Amino acid sequence: MTDRRPLVAILSGAGISTDSGIPDYRGPNGLWRRDPEAEKLVTYAYYMADPEIRRRSWRMRRDAPTLRARPNAAHEAVARLERSGTPVRVITQNVDGLHQLAGMPERKVLELHGTARTVECTRCHARSGMAEALERVAAGDPDPACETCGGILKSATVMFGEGLDPTVLGEAVAVAKACEVFIAVGTSLTVNPAASLAGLAADHGARLIIVNAEPTPYDDRADEIVREPIGSAFPALLERLEGGNG
Repeated sequence: MTDRRPLVAILSGAGISTDSGIPDYRGPNGLWRRDPEAEKLVTYAYYMADPEIRRRSWRMRRDAPTLRARPNAAHEAVARLERSGTPVRVITQNVDGLHQLAGMPERKVLELHGTARTVECTRCHARSGMAEALERVAAGDPDPACETCGGILKSATVMFGEGLDPTVLGEAVAVAKACEVFIAVGTSLTVNPAASLAGLAADHGARLIIVNAEPTPYDDRADEIVREPIGSAFPALLERLEGGNG
């Protein structure tokens, strides 16, 4: 007999990274609720049209904890599960890159909303590191332009008003259909198309587990719901799966 382990898909949202010091933008105390004007800083139309919005956006990126953040126990538990030999694919709504920093192979992480660790030119689409762009901001350039063509630079994230990368989304859909266990962790499951992946996985026979402090629209489809703190409950859940007792 072969020891065939089930494919585990993990959809991670902002809640998995709050223990790393990265705020939940949509939660009860999230930035978008506390300061609706801040949403303009990550809205494509405003960003492209208004140099002042871009300058404020660069200051926000400079001050954000994202690049300084380190993986927490939840990210490390995912990487540990993958190293155990369990087939794992991560589909993340986060742009912080912490799954990869924790040890998940790049090819096994689908970043639905892009990455904040890279900048992209909106004209020629050349990419470079966010750290280098922020060095230019610190040196006195409040709205650094593309060094290749002079176009407007933005973080390589999906802003409000932009569509998801169809290739990445297509791969995420394929994973949701193929997996045998689908875990949604730290996500409100209210933002589509990411949220719909939970229902798609359930429709294709996957066991659906939701790990989130607040209720979600997919709770009635879930086989298991975990409300305890992600930092402790989620690693314990993955240990059960690794041991074959999940």
